[in-house]
Amino acid sequence: MNLTMRTITVVVGLVLIALGLYEALIPQKVVDFGPLEVSAKEGLTTESLLLIGLGVLALVASFLKRK
Repeated sequence: MNLTMRTITVVVGLVLIALGLYEALIPQKVVDFGPLEVSAKEGLTTESLLLIGLGVLALVASFLKRK
């Protein structure tokens, strides 16, 4: 059971880090045709930092030794 939980937390941590890096590196573009509004998010945002932080926390938790 311990090995299963460790594997799950490692996978979840890696997925969260990957999503955070994807959100930080790939710009999100929004184009509206009505009033012609264009906006783009790129760089580190609060959401991407939160995803990366949760991923690192999950990885650290998976390698902690339980008694």
